[in-house]
Amino acid sequence: MTDDVAAQIAELEQQERALVLDSFTADDAWHLGCLVVELARERALPIVVDVRRGPQQMFHAALEGSSADNDSWVQRKVRVVERFATSSYLAGLRSRARGQTFSEQHQLPFQEYAAAGGGFPVRVAGVGVVGVLTVSGLTQADDHALVVEALAAFRDTAGA
Repeated sequence: MTDDVAAQIAELEQQERALVLDSFTADDAWHLGCLVVELARERALPIVVDVRRGPQQMFHAALEGSSADNDSWVQRKVRVVERFATSSYLAGLRSRARGQTFSEQHQLPFQEYAAAGGGFPVRVAGVGVVGVLTVSGLTQADDHALVVEALAAFRDTAGA
């Protein structure tokens, strides 16, 4: 593992420890999704935004310039977060650190699981992972960064 990958993994693990909410209601899912859309519109980002609580899709928006392919990426990133309870970006980096692709390491089909940046677990203190916030349409690093930015802003305004 290179020092760069190790540093990225440590940073992403810290983000996941820090971005924990006190609760996550249906209204929270709506407000979180709207916050991501607002950030994306301000920057004219061609993304799809998806928020889930448990298995239920609570929010979905496809902004100008996004495509149905982004919806497919969202589904695949969500599966990674739900299965491994970690961000899709972190899951991919952990495999890379072992010198393998995510698909090789876990023997999961690439068309169903995408360990690329943009899927992030929604955690509630004392409960654990209760949902997933996902963005698709940018580079994986930018998808991840947008999700982290939005979740941090949401946490700070929600009083978590």
